[in-house]
This record gives sequence, structure tokens and C-alpha cells, in this order.
Amino acid sequence: MLSEDLADPSGSARDFKDLVWCIMVEAGNPNLADYFPALKKIDPQGSRRRMTVYFTKIFELFDGLIEKRLRDRATVGSIRKNDVLDTLLDAREDKSQDVDIFLIKHFLLDLFVAGTDTTSSTIEWALSELLHNPEKLSRAQAELDRVIGKGKPIEESEIARMPYLQAIIKETFRMHPPVPLYLPRKSGLETKIGGFTVPKGAQVLVNVWAIGRDPSIWKDPDVFMPERFLGSEIDVKGQDFELAPFGAGRRICPGLPLAMRILHWMLGSLINSFNWELEGGVKPEDMSMEEKFGITLQRAQPLRVIPKPIKGMSQIKVKS
Repeated sequence: MLSEDLADPSGSARDFKDLVWCIMVEAGNPNLADYFPALKKIDPQGSRRRMTVYFTKIFELFDGLIEKRLRDRATVGSIRKNDVLDTLLDAREDKSQDVDIFLIKHFLLDLFVAGTDTTSSTIEWALSELLHNPEKLSRAQAELDRVIGKGKPIEESEIARMPYLQAIIKETFRMHPPVPLYLPRKSGLETKIGGFTVPKGAQVLVNVWAIGRDPSIWKDPDVFMPERFLGSEIDVKGQDFELAPFGAGRRICPGLPLAMRILHWMLGSLINSFNWELEGGVKPEDMSMEEKFGITLQRAQPLRVIPKPIKGMSQIKVKS
């Protein structure tokens, strides 16, 4: 996997994570130039200048990874990884494919920036809510024990038999959508919605976070209650607008299928393989659940927990 190339002792993984978060924060900050085009050349808030620095650094990191991979591929007897990067480089070498290094770097940018921070923050929020509500965690672990056995690895085909695990992911999306405001859209035509007129060309921002906390839609909206989705047909695939963390219609997030597979598998694996203890003896009811807004929704204070392996492995400390 390409992610293995980032996990080296030089600190590339940490640098990459910091760059991704800086991009997310900057993209989530209101920018006057977006609303007053005449200010774009002036860049009064310095947003474009900072973004240029971030993207330059991240492309330099990708350049290093690509050059290293090209050297490895040219070495006689080297073992191919057959991951995403190898596939893209194969397409580049195939002259019938219109793929070059420029396109590869931008594809990797979309893949990592859009897909890593959102997925990791959702897992962190889901685990945080379970630790904050121990009875929910116990119920989830009991379901996993009943379906596959405590401590056993999860297979994707078994997720369909775990309705409570699925409900936890939905409830996490409701309370902590990975992107609290959809990426800005522009109205193609003048439209009337709820008695309001949206003029053609207007920039439209959808507040998914507010929809998930709307008391006219959800009972006890500030309470983590996965049970609300048991027996419910509400899904996240864009057909139910009260729960649409991936968007809807033609512009729905293309990563939805992969994200749903990864989220259930990762969260299920974490709670089925480990018992968890909050660092520093913090009590579940005393956990800080404060949010930090960027273009993605992060915990204001990173979750710090100690996993205790169920099958007797040595205790390790995890800091998100």
C-alpha cells in the first residue's frame, strides 16, 4: 500500500498529517475573496498564499515517493507492491493511456486529502462516543461476540449481520459529520425552496451538522443513541436528506462505498480486539466532547486511550 511509503522514520507520516490538517482548516475558513471576486488578486486574508505553501510541500512529498518508487521499479529483482501507485505508473508507461506525473500527483492529492482525514476523524468520534457511553460499547461488543466471537478478525461479509455496529456508524455521522458544511455549490438556475428564492449563480452551503442536531427532525438530538436507527430505513446513501454526510445526487462523494466498508471494519476490529481505558484515569462522564471545526470536524482534544488486547498481547498506548 502507498500508505506504507509514508510510514518511515524520517517523520513523513507526521508531516503529511499536519499538512492535510492545515489544508482542511484553511479550506474551512471563510474567505472574503470567495464572496467578493474583486479581492481575489489582493488575497486580503492570505488564504491563497498559505494554501500555495501547503500544496507545494505536499507535492514535494509526493515527488519524493514517486521518484523512490521509480528507482525501486528499475532495480533488477525488486518486488513490486502492486498498489495504487504502481497501477498509476503502469498506466503512465502504457502510451495508450493519457496519464502523466502531473495527473498522478493530483489524483493522490484527492485520494489522501479527501479520504484520510475524514475517515480517521469518524473512527475517532465513534470510539469517543462509545467510551463516553460505556453501555453502548458493551452492547456493541456483545453483538460482535455473538456474531463472530470475541477477539476474532472481522470479515466484510459479516458486517450485514451486525445492525448495532451499523447503527453506531450512522449515529456518529448524524452527530459528527466528517464534513460539517458541504463543499460550496453554485446554483445553476433560479430555484425556490421553502419559500425562499435562490438566485442563479448563488453560492450554496449546506449545514449538515445543523441538520443532524435539528430537534424538529431528531428526538434528543444531542444524545448519542444508536438505537434510533435499529429498524429504521434511514441510510447515508443520499436518499434521506436528514442523514446525508456524503452528499446526494450527481455530486455525492465517490468514496462512499469504500468508506462504509472501512469504517465498519475498523471500528468493529478495534472494539472486538481490545478493551479500552481512558488515559490518566479520566472517567467516561468527564470526557471532553468539544468539537473543532475546519472543513472537517475534529475533536478539540485528541482522544487518548490505552488499549488492552483481549488475547493477552502486551499493553500498548495509543494517541490519536
